Amino acid sequence: MITLKSPREIEKMRQSGAILAGVLQGLTTIIQPGISSWEIERFADDYITSHGAKAEEKGFEGYKYATCVNVNEEVAHAIPRKNLILKAGDVVAVDLVVNLDGYMSDACRTYAVGNVSEDKQRLLDVTRNALYLGIDQAVIGNRLGDIGHAIQTYVEDQNHMGDVRELIGHGIQPTMHESPDVPAYGEAGRGLRLKEGMTITIEPMVNLGTRQIMARMTPDDSWEYYVTQDDQPSAQFEHTIVITKDGPKILTSQDPVFDAKYL
Repeated sequence: MITLKSPREIEKMRQSGAILAGVLQGLTTIIQPGISSWEIERFADDYITSHGAKAEEKGFEGYKYATCVNVNEEVAHAIPRKNLILKAGDVVAVDLVVNLDGYMSDACRTYAVGNVSEDKQRLLDVTRNALYLGIDQAVIGNRLGDIGHAIQTYVEDQNHMGDVRELIGHGIQPTMHESPDVPAYGEAGRGLRLKEGMTITIEPMVNLGTRQIMARMTPDDSWEYYVTQDDQPSAQFEHTIVITKDGPKILTSQDPVFDAKYL
């Protein structure tokens, strides 16, 4: 069921999103060559709990961690690891969900570790731009297909990268995964019509090579995650947004200057 959120609910989600944004901003000083991906998990978990919130991914379908930490060819759902040491030239995506007093926010950001190649930097730029092109389509009266079409044509037709199909955005609140599905691909003018008060995530996952992904298991076979089929790097950027009469508003902004029109 899709629920339209009240101003009070939206404000509480915004407060949750501010905590999540604080994590992602703080990681800009943590992520550097030589740290383990576990240090990302530890920082995020400590930050969330110290701000009176809960890491909602913990315990979800058996997941044990506050974050998903995806490095290079890892697309989504990879676990933080003490023995995975970041090196200069890596890209690392950190995805997490914050629950503050029952109000959810969900976001992801991909970081360059030290200096990265031109191809990897372009991948980050294209993925971030694709997110905002999708957000721009999230206006009252448009359809879900308009969001996906804007992302897909930019990623695939203009930049010749892989736009992942199997993993998609979604509605959010009162749980982390609600209707409707929000694909980062699609046909303009098709799908559910957008209404004021809807809260959704938009989260393009873009591969430098093929869009095809495959499942991989952790060494103990306890968790399944996804990697690119051709071992090329992948990136993801995600925001939680609300659709308003004044346009889409970002609830997980980490850059008030860049995001001024969406706040």
